[in-house]
Amino acid sequence: MALDLDAADLPANAIEVGRIADAWGVKGWFRVQPHSATPEALFSSKRWFLEPPEKGARHFAGTRRLAIKASREHSGTVVVSAHGIDDRDAAEALRGARIFVPRSSFPTAAEDEYYWVDLIGLDVVNREGVALGAVRELLATGPQTTLVLGYEQDGKPRERMIPFVSAYVDAVDLPGRRITVDWQPDY
Repeated sequence: MALDLDAADLPANAIEVGRIADAWGVKGWFRVQPHSATPEALFSSKRWFLEPPEKGARHFAGTRRLAIKASREHSGTVVVSAHGIDDRDAAEALRGARIFVPRSSFPTAAEDEYYWVDLIGLDVVNREGVALGAVRELLATGPQTTLVLGYEQDGKPRERMIPFVSAYVDAVDLPGRRITVDWQPDY
């Protein structure tokens, strides 16, 4: 089945926020697997950009724009209705599609809250100014999030993990691209 979605250019500030899992019901609704436990970016944007899945069936090529009619949480997942997706077959054709939204569409984070995507790549230093590495990824480890830092030691790539909690994190300076922590290199 070929989808009739408008071709689009992926915005320069686009962030991948989820994937389309499968059809939900018979009227064109579909389930989304968000990349975040709190999918506000999905709900705040009424215009998504889709790219085909890396593997599996591809029912479209290139980047496509999708206008969202409605989205909501339902039984621990996100369900969505979009313009031009009017039946189960059309919703099934979206399976695996990667969802991107412009970073500018994200809701403003509360004080002392950060989007993970904004922390990736920040340099991390301790109180003494010792460089500990750069944030490579973040892990949700139950009650807390953990920063995974990449650094080199003796010419070999290494990684260091630091809990992203106020007991260890002194300051996050997004404009300065730096996180200051109470952590030592030998921990």
